Amino acid sequence: MSSSSCLLLSSSVPRIKKEAFANIRTKRDASTSASVSISISCKLKPAPPCPLTLFFNSNPAKQKIVLVRSRTETGSGTDSDTDLATLAGEDSAAFDLKNQKLTSWVYFSVILGVVLFLLQLLWIDNSTGYGKAFIDSVSSLSDSHEVVMLVLILIFATVHSGLASLRDMGEKVIGARAYRVLFAGVSLPLAVSTIVYFINHRYDGMQLWQLQGAPGVHQIVWLSSFVSFFFLYPSTFNLLEVAAVDEPKMHLWETGVMRITRHPQMVGQVIWCLAHTLWIGNSVAAAASLGLIGHHLFGVWNGDKRLATRYGEAFEAVKRRTSVIPFAAIITGRQILPKDYYKEFIRLPYLTITALTLGAYIAHPLMQSASFLLHW
Repeated sequence: MSSSSCLLLSSSVPRIKKEAFANIRTKRDASTSASVSISISCKLKPAPPCPLTLFFNSNPAKQKIVLVRSRTETGSGTDSDTDLATLAGEDSAAFDLKNQKLTSWVYFSVILGVVLFLLQLLWIDNSTGYGKAFIDSVSSLSDSHEVVMLVLILIFATVHSGLASLRDMGEKVIGARAYRVLFAGVSLPLAVSTIVYFINHRYDGMQLWQLQGAPGVHQIVWLSSFVSFFFLYPSTFNLLEVAAVDEPKMHLWETGVMRITRHPQMVGQVIWCLAHTLWIGNSVAAAASLGLIGHHLFGVWNGDKRLATRYGEAFEAVKRRTSVIPFAAIITGRQILPKDYYKEFIRLPYLTITALTLGAYIAHPLMQSASFLLHW
């Protein structure tokens, strides 16, 4: 590190005017029980701006000092030992078994069971739930399966993105856990209805092409669908927060798949839609893909806007060295991968995604049969 360094601090911190040795200690959020201590000694004296910038995160829920090292400091190589110290965001998919509490996972299992029971009783079961009535109501708007498919996606997208946009205000009123219950309680039934309708009517549209018998198409579709799930479900990083066992937080991830794209869910959805539209090849699949991709493209703008509001300069730092388009930041040199980057994927959440994706593929016939029995 150069002996001429500059610290940019908030206005409440006095400016350092003479040479000194500074020890800066940072800790991870209180949301993780493990803490990381990093000591940096550097000779400080008045000098022009330098590559090292230190700033405070303005978010009260995440009071921490964030350290950012620019590309001019690190050059073309990255020291993987110090990489985590220079993150403005969080290390995604980090899972330490030693920090897990058995009671938390017991609560998670109980909550999951209760949610599935209520979903079955109040929505899925045609004799007691409202799911069929909802589908019949939307279907009455048009005889076109394409139109009904788009309307279902529009309803889900409006509710899902709308509640996400109101999250900050809602959590102040009813609390983070209660708002997560409200969010999931409204979004989940709408998502199930949209998925079931797609499964039941995916072959009812006008055939645009037929490539299912073409050599290699099945393998391409299978591999694309498999890869898409590694992008689609970043929420698996925090299952206890999804179920509101732990207090839900809006995370600013920066490692793992986030180095490839800042919006992995959008990328995963695009890959999944293109693969299934290629395989099915009709107008219903095309309409579903159009609606889902449109929803996730809006989510890119909306998500960045919410993260910028919540995290301020920390998000801007992440944004500068990541990209929406996959690999763009890496290709342009804004994202320098650590030498041991592959280790960010050898973690339990990614292994869980692998197992669940393979399980979903095997369970496809069961899912289709269950959907047909609903007559939605």
